[in-house]
This record gives sequence, structure tokens and C-alpha cells, in this order.
Amino acid sequence: MNPGDTLKRDERRKKTGKSGEDIACLFLQRKGYRILERNYREPWGEIDIIGIKGNIVRFVEVKTVSVADFSRESQYSPEELVDTRKLRKFARTAELYMEKKKDTREFQLDVVGILLNRSTRTARCNLIEQALEGNL
Repeated sequence: MNPGDTLKRDERRKKTGKSGEDIACLFLQRKGYRILERNYREPWGEIDIIGIKGNIVRFVEVKTVSVADFSRESQYSPEELVDTRKLRKFARTAELYMEKKKDTREFQLDVVGILLNRSTRTARCNLIEQALEGNL
């Protein structure tokens, strides 16, 4: 594989991720979330979306997979690609965010899995609330 192919693949991956985050924001807003921040970064981690719903701060990890068609979707559960190690790092970043903001509200970690259908340019979203419970 030549370096040009790697660059193209990285660009496609970033574009897919950005599209997924845009879709996730719309999806979450329809579910009653108010979006506070996107792409919060610290040297040790990143949070895709920070929102609030019911006075609970929600930290959302978005995992997007692009497929040729939904008939093959049973092979894909993007939200399952967020492993325990990633969730622990995500939790640490969320805790430090809350400390920095001096925010004493309750918070939780959510995951949105998104399947993008390249053929029909549609998406399917799945929300897992409190994704860390039982995963420590």
C-alpha cells in the first residue's frame, strides 16, 4: 500500500467520523439532549459530544461505521467497538472535565453507534446510556 492510499483512507475515516458526529448531535437533540460542546480535547483524551438532559451532564462517545447497505448490518454494531479500555479513558476525561468546570451535577457516559449506508445516504443510530455500568 502506498502512502497516498493511506492518506485517502485516513481522510475518508475522518469524514465518516465527522458525519457520524453531526448525525449523532441531531439524533441526541431529538431525544431531548441540549448540546453543550463538541470535540472537547485534552492531552490524555477526547470527548465527542458533551450535552445535558434532565440536569445530568452526558458525555457521548460516537462510533460510526460506513456500510454498503443495511442488509449486511447484522455484522456491524459500531457501539460495541468502544471497548472497556476506551470507556475508562473516556470516564477519566469526563471526570477531569467536571472538575475543571467545577460542575457538581451528576454525569454519565453514553455511546451512540451509527451505521451509515453509503448507497442510500441514510443512517441508523443506537444509543447506549450509562455505557460504563457493568464494564469496569
